[in-house]
Amino acid sequence: MAEFTMPALGADMTEGTLLEWLVHPGDRVARGDIVAVVDTAKAAIEVECFETGTVERLLVEPGATVPVGAAMAVIDTVKSAPEPAPGLAPEPARAGGPGATPLVRHLAEDSGVDLAAVHGTGPGGRITRADVVAAVPGKWTGKRQVAPRRPATGAQALPSGSRVRATPLARRVAAEAGLDLATVTGTGTDGAVRVSDVRAVIGTASPPTPPPTPPAPSPESAQTRAAADRQQAMRRAVGDLMARSKREIPHYYLSTTVGLSPAIDWLRARNRQLPVSKRLVPAALLLKAAALAAREVPQLNGFWTDGGFVRAPAVHLGVAVALRGGGLVAPAIHDAADLSPAELMARLRDLVTRARAGRLRGSETTDPTITVTSLGDQGVEAVFGVIYPPQVALVGLGRVVERPWAVDGMLGVRPVVTATLSADHRASDGATGARYLAALDRLLQKPEEL
Repeated sequence: MAEFTMPALGADMTEGTLLEWLVHPGDRVARGDIVAVVDTAKAAIEVECFETGTVERLLVEPGATVPVGAAMAVIDTVKSAPEPAPGLAPEPARAGGPGATPLVRHLAEDSGVDLAAVHGTGPGGRITRADVVAAVPGKWTGKRQVAPRRPATGAQALPSGSRVRATPLARRVAAEAGLDLATVTGTGTDGAVRVSDVRAVIGTASPPTPPPTPPAPSPESAQTRAAADRQQAMRRAVGDLMARSKREIPHYYLSTTVGLSPAIDWLRARNRQLPVSKRLVPAALLLKAAALAAREVPQLNGFWTDGGFVRAPAVHLGVAVALRGGGLVAPAIHDAADLSPAELMARLRDLVTRARAGRLRGSETTDPTITVTSLGDQGVEAVFGVIYPPQVALVGLGRVVERPWAVDGMLGVRPVVTATLSADHRASDGATGARYLAALDRLLQKPEEL
């Protein structure tokens, strides 16, 4: 038996609130399957399982707040895949069997699809979400799914026991407002209910019976209170972590100005040959150069734990993402140094979108090895950041601006960017930090090699 425990989804997390279980007792799970949604002070995060086996018991009810490390479920790791009877071929994947993740099984259940009749196209014949969606009868035209729509007026009740597809944030806002999600028309993918759908209903819903007395001054809505509470919790979490960082980490700061003429010229030539959707922006090259420089100077890529520095085996580049309601998260792009600039750009877009939608995964919040922060899109030319413990360095990138710039004795106007480094003096010295910025500069002068 193994315990699924409340994970630490960040250095500042001490407890979390279970929003939703995505598995039930008896479900088979594999390492990496998303099994629950947990609410932290910063965001709702999808949490993966680190064991393979069968869910024996769920120990925590949705809505409960438990400390990091507390047991939330028991997983029987002994109950492996059933042994086929002698002389019989293995059975095809079926509902509840090993050929589908819990999320895929839930999707199949919601869509009325029998997994035993679905051919898996994933690794090892595993049934994927696309296989289930393709098996939904009468819901596809070409390659695009036509999601069923409920009537715009007068929501249609779902059959008893049906599970409404909704984002975690939509579920939380609906619960706080006492709204039944089954009465909300979803406008998301496959008809999923989004938080905007819930808020639209909350804002337009009429009371069931007219009040007998004139209405009192409008009280603060549940939605407003929830947003205010969330923002307060976020500010408190960010403040506590940054105070700890400034209190415990002896920062030193370096900066340099990097000429970007080769990088910008290379980008323009490349982008002219591509459709708009595949064109790159300078941030892709800056992130790739930051990751490669961290691999070249490993003294800045790792953690300060137990009184010493521990190098990370790979570069998991944390990127600071400002949330729409205020606050900050810094999830990781894993193995960033091994990705092409185009792959990095795609990963960054996906990460920012999911961070702002409350759909980050636990593995993305726990292991960034060095963080990059940029406020260039807001006009800031230089940012000196605060290190995110237990990391030992943070890279700041400003806005790309044109300045007078001398090259080989010739003065001209060229694009440049100010790159900064905040580093932990316990793990490195200024000379090490200077090597990092020099590597960043050198890499950006040969963009074709990134």
